[in-house]
Amino acid sequence: PAVTAEMEKHSAFQKFAVHGDPHATGREMNGKNFAKICKDCHIIDGKHITSTDVDIVFSKVKAKTARVITFEEFNQALIELAPKRFKGKSQEEAVQHMYGLVAGQDPANAGVTKISKVGGVDRLTDTSKYTGSHKERFDESGKGKGLSGREEMTDNSGYVSGYKGSGTYDDKVNN
Repeated sequence: PAVTAEMEKHSAFQKFAVHGDPHATGREMNGKNFAKICKDCHIIDGKHITSTDVDIVFSKVKAKTARVITFEEFNQALIELAPKRFKGKSQEEAVQHMYGLVAGQDPANAGVTKISKVGGVDRLTDTSKYTGSHKERFDESGKGKGLSGREEMTDNSGYVSGYKGSGTYDDKVNN
């Protein structure tokens, strides 16, 4: 069977509906994820449609007491936003363009778990530039030596150097 635009749109709806929520079923979408699908699919263009417009339409299509929208309400929201996003096109044309933006999209994970390399982090983590006692803690390759790189190792032998006693602790206690 041919994959229809309707199926692709539904698949996008499900992917965004469960995004960031381990308990989500994919049958309903919250306002945050509706805003995300609008942003990631370029429905929010900053000129004709802003995040405020998206929030207003979300509130309009959802049930009064509900905090989520169903796939049907999602379609209704797209129909509401379409003429505003594609000015000068007929309602039908605008809606088709709108569906085209959403169909088959995946949530973008922009910079979710990238290692931060912002201003000066490289310099701070370059072990070749370390001085003083810190220099001793790394070998030539820059790999840390762990405990052996520290000079003051704690002596856990149990011997106390300043203790001047005759015999053991047990001798004193038991006499």
